Amino acid sequence: MLSAEEAERILNVPDVTSALGIRDRAILETFYSTGIRRAELTALHVHDVDPERGTVMIREGKGKRDRLIPIGERALAWIRKYLDDVTPQLSLADDECVLFLALTGDSIGTRSLGLMVSDCVKRSGVNKSGSCHLFRHTMAAGRRPRFITLAGRRPAGRR
Repeated sequence: MLSAEEAERILNVPDVTSALGIRDRAILETFYSTGIRRAELTALHVHDVDPERGTVMIREGKGKRDRLIPIGERALAWIRKYLDDVTPQLSLADDECVLFLALTGDSIGTRSLGLMVSDCVKRSGVNKSGSCHLFRHTMAAGRRPRFITLAGRRPAGRR
């Protein structure tokens, strides 16, 4: 699990003056805000994110079930910046389907994603092992960032 201070240190590692840094920050913010699994993040499409409702649709997650989860405004702002400033540079086609792209223009792979997050954890100086799942454990422990609400309410099951 991560404390709020540890999570912030990790979130601040990517160089947001570069295209990949903006993408990586948007990815980290999405993990921290939602606690989704690595494979679920790589499968996200642009239309799965609903900024109006502050939700993300996970399609065929674990157990092949769909679920709707809340996402915070800060993560949404980083996703918007990524879509506006970076996606046009990485996208090979006009179809705007996959949300997070690799340098090749394809969906970022789960292995690459894990390595990127692990590198950010190490570079942050946070003395914890792991990568993407650290954020999931943080969410499961009820340490959801305070800025996350769904329709102005606390998410169900959270203190």
